[in-house]
Amino acid sequence: MANLNVAILGAQDYAKDLGKKGTTSDMTFYNLKKGAQTVTLIEPTRYPERLTPLFYALSMARKAILIVDQINPAFGESVIMLQCLGLKDGLVILRNFISREQIAPLIKGTVVDSYEFVEDDKNAIRERLLQDVEKMETTCDSTIGTMPVDHFFNVRGIGTVVLGCVVEGAIHKHDDLMVLPGKKTAQVRSVQKHDEDFDCAGVGDRTGMALKGIEVDELDRGTILTNDKSIKTSSSLEAKAELVKYWPTPIKEGMVLHIGHWMQFVPARVVAVKAEADWHKPTLTLALDKTLVHKSGARAVLTYPEGGKLRVAGTIDLP
Repeated sequence: MANLNVAILGAQDYAKDLGKKGTTSDMTFYNLKKGAQTVTLIEPTRYPERLTPLFYALSMARKAILIVDQINPAFGESVIMLQCLGLKDGLVILRNFISREQIAPLIKGTVVDSYEFVEDDKNAIRERLLQDVEKMETTCDSTIGTMPVDHFFNVRGIGTVVLGCVVEGAIHKHDDLMVLPGKKTAQVRSVQKHDEDFDCAGVGDRTGMALKGIEVDELDRGTILTNDKSIKTSSSLEAKAELVKYWPTPIKEGMVLHIGHWMQFVPARVVAVKAEADWHKPTLTLALDKTLVHKSGARAVLTYPEGGKLRVAGTIDLP
């Protein structure tokens, strides 16, 4: 069974006619299934009121559908977030008589410029997504896996259950996993994908796992489950950042930015800024409010939630 995670941007409840409604919080998940092929549709329900749902939805996605009802700050911010996350596979649906020529200057030089423009035909889109899944393969060959947690709860008779998407390798039933940040470990009691039991979950799979050895109150959104010993934890960073070209002013000491990586959204106070010829490419020293879990060389999104119309500042290379 292969699974495709698709973020739906620009129109609330658009996915309700594409799949069956599932988990709802600041994001809403819809499930589309045909035989062994599954699609998970993710809408950032609380966006643009809050920036985090947009980041979370896109950080899980392999594909995006961008619906353009109007050209406004949320549209521009969504395009910039897509660019910062490097999400290259997507579709654009234009509505309300908006033309491709109108948005062309706004998406030029971004990943959205290469997206396919399609008609607003939900039946055709549904079939298109299922065809995309048919071309995918999910394997459980790896003995090392990593999954960020996005939802968690206690189920009577089962215990602690977490939901998430596998981002690297594969996670198997009975695996012993580190629960990061922290020193706890947990064992995978069972693995489910779209309400069916499996022995493992591979990259891209949307999965629910019952865990032994960890309680719900010891978890948080962004908790990382992994048996990858190379994964790092950082409480401070000195790293190279690259600000988007639309960012209006240099980053200054004392600003509180947020680092988005996997399902983590960590406040980070700027301790020092080193900028040479181009202030859009500073080296930042950051003190983190919470421990950040990451792999060396990973790229994260740098945001400034107090930034007004544009809250996506750029990217940062994690050491």
